[in-house]
Amino acid sequence: MSAVAATDDATPSGGAPDPGDGPRGAGSTQVILRSALGSVLAAAFLVTLKLVAGLLSGSLGLVAEAVHSGTDLVAALLTFLALRVAVRPADRDHPYGHGKAEHLAALGEGGFLVLASAFIAGQALVRLTGGGSHEVNATVWTFAVLGVVLVVDVSRLLISHRAAVRHSSPALASNAVHFASDMFGTVAVLIGLVFAASGTPEADAIAALVVAVLVVVAAVRLMRRNVNVLMDATPAEAEAAARAAIRDAEPDVELRRLRVRAAAGRNFVEATVAVPPDAALGEGHAVADSIEDAVRRELPGSDVVVHVEPGTAEGDLRERASAAALTVRGVREVHNVRVVDVDGEPELSLHLKLPAALGLGAAHDIACAVEAAIHTAVPEVVDIHTHIEPLSAEAEGAQPQRSEVAEEERIVRAVVRDLTGSEPEDLRFRTADVGLVVLLTVRLAGSQTLDQAHDVASELERRIRDRAPTIDEVIVHTEPEESPG
Repeated sequence: MSAVAATDDATPSGGAPDPGDGPRGAGSTQVILRSALGSVLAAAFLVTLKLVAGLLSGSLGLVAEAVHSGTDLVAALLTFLALRVAVRPADRDHPYGHGKAEHLAALGEGGFLVLASAFIAGQALVRLTGGGSHEVNATVWTFAVLGVVLVVDVSRLLISHRAAVRHSSPALASNAVHFASDMFGTVAVLIGLVFAASGTPEADAIAALVVAVLVVVAAVRLMRRNVNVLMDATPAEAEAAARAAIRDAEPDVELRRLRVRAAAGRNFVEATVAVPPDAALGEGHAVADSIEDAVRRELPGSDVVVHVEPGTAEGDLRERASAAALTVRGVREVHNVRVVDVDGEPELSLHLKLPAALGLGAAHDIACAVEAAIHTAVPEVVDIHTHIEPLSAEAEGAQPQRSEVAEEERIVRAVVRDLTGSEPEDLRFRTADVGLVVLLTVRLAGSQTLDQAHDVASELERRIRDRAPTIDEVIVHTEPEESPG
């Protein structure tokens, strides 16, 4: 059975997602870009403020923080440019979109942070081992600058964090991590300057080392997280959610393989499921649609592809034989499959429907292929009898005038009342190449079994034909009675 592809929303099967697909719309994109641009301006302001204050006061901690903010400035610029790439719609060369540009930007930010931490740690160690030759002049305005820096750090941390959560942006999340490390680094520098002003100048260099450690920790976490995404590591929570959604939507379907990866806040899910081997193509497609909808409900904005395969024939002998026959090219329909036990050994008979225009020789070859396929799949069968039928073409039909079938209608209604105790739910007549056809719908008790309903339908057909010989065919459709209330 061929794969059934399920793409996002109204995307044609196998096509690229629409630009607006996924959790982000045009409004979210603009918010993300504005947030990234705000980060650029904030980082530029802090670099200038910290660097001037650090050079004038001689504080290595402030200079280190200026370098840290300088990397943030470069990183924020990189993020802004990467976001402009990431929001581009999928195209022929990038069918999965450009979302990983954000993760590349975040990885670049991590590299900048590592370089910054090495520079800060080196300068701090030089100052700590160089004696008291470096004087720190911590004045009131220096502390005022740190107060302004703290206010900016806290505000941009909150803004970036909220935007990252709302819009599922890893690039903005990485900016929030940087801003948090900035805030803690600023607190460390503030404490170091307080001790330096109290007569312990080494405290400033120690504060610089603290900043370096914070930078390294943030960089390692950031790089590890984004490397996992770039290497298509499976997001455990998303995979568990997709697996549970598939199980709840189609509990009787075998899940053979599930692959989940993520990029730029969007999950890509590929599932392979097995359906009964005698299931029709339409049934397989319905299963794929059901799974697609269930996964999307659990993971909004996901791109889902479902591949449907025939399962292993483990049912009874009749089901296994039907499934084997349907695997032969050219077979359109298999019905009337019967198993007869002859002296303890099973024999099989079935009807095959093949294209009406097929030559007898070709039809015989297909029948032989069916028998061989059944012998392979059901080796316990000792003999197979196949009956070949042409696939019926569409026949001309018409609806007769009511006056022309008044007597037949009276008979049909009387038979239905006698057997079911009620009037037909629906009754129509058609004329076709086979003669006069009755299309009859009756309601039966919902508690009846399928066998009981079939017996009623068969008895209706027999009585109607006996009492109305002009009727050539009776097709009875049974429906359960509606529950009261």
